[in-house]
Amino acid sequence: MSKKIKEKLKKNWLVITTLGISTGILVYSLFCQNGIMTLGNIIAKLRVGWVIATMAAVIASWLLEGFVLHIIVKHIWKDWDYSKSYNIGMVGVLYSAITPSATGGQPMQIITMHNMGMDTGVACSAIAIKTLTYQIVMVLYAVIMVIAKLKYFQVNVNNFAWLTVVGIFGNVIFIAVVFMFMVSKKITDRILRFFLHIANKMKLCRNPDERYEQIHSQLALFHNASKRMGKSGKLYLIVMAFTTLQITLTSLIPYFIYRSFGLRGAKISIMIAAQVFVAMISSFVPLPGSTGGAEGCFYIFFGPYFKSGIWPAIIVWRFVTYYLNILVGAASVWWSNKYIKNKKMREKAVFSDDGQRH
Repeated sequence: MSKKIKEKLKKNWLVITTLGISTGILVYSLFCQNGIMTLGNIIAKLRVGWVIATMAAVIASWLLEGFVLHIIVKHIWKDWDYSKSYNIGMVGVLYSAITPSATGGQPMQIITMHNMGMDTGVACSAIAIKTLTYQIVMVLYAVIMVIAKLKYFQVNVNNFAWLTVVGIFGNVIFIAVVFMFMVSKKITDRILRFFLHIANKMKLCRNPDERYEQIHSQLALFHNASKRMGKSGKLYLIVMAFTTLQITLTSLIPYFIYRSFGLRGAKISIMIAAQVFVAMISSFVPLPGSTGGAEGCFYIFFGPYFKSGIWPAIIVWRFVTYYLNILVGAASVWWSNKYIKNKKMREKAVFSDDGQRH
């Protein structure tokens, strides 16, 4: 094995291990839960139209990922086209999928945008606003679904109240802290230092000063973004509308898979709500791709619908919403790197021509 390969394996050991665990869980379940026999029966009854609908929803969610970012970027950086926004969106999807707690997506997007020629401050502002908007829409979506479908899930899902409170509360805290920082840096700093001090006393945070700097820098990013974007209510409403559409399409995927298996009877609104809860709750699992948590949540919420076909359903769902994201995201990283390389070559050629003229 060459030195380069060894270095890459060492550098990406967590990603490789996590993907291995995720794949192992699915394969084990398929072979040990009569999954192969069930999968064979499902394939025989597979509804092609619903398979197409599933893929259409996946592709539409990718396109909207880029489109929402593009709306924000064009507001503050005119020299930008949709192809760049789409690929930047997918770069974020890839690195969010392969890094713990999805922490790698936004930094890699900012780096790539800068390398493509965008001002770093503008890139940070665009990504910060998009991230905050997504969190707000997701929480509002979840709250509406809880209000509308509370009785059903309380009866049919064990520990639903606890799972929902954890998911919504965690996201609300994040949004509240960001808004508080935008209103008053001093008050937020005091509160942040107080909680980090408590966490240090309880042995939950070893380096409170270092952690403070990390959190403070992230909050400052949102503060600067809001100043740069200005008070454009119309822009935020448009972004929130398309983000809502994106979340809805993503939440329809389990229902389309359900129908493609030849199953019927489940209410579409219930399955949309279930997927919103799955996405929100599993996001708290720190492993790349929420490995283990995503599969577990899907099993809890969708098990009553798919019954014996739940593990084949999880495999299909994880493939189209996780593994396929990695494959398409990798293609976008390749395109972005090629664009950046060509851009540097063009700039070098222009510089050489100018030098020869002088």
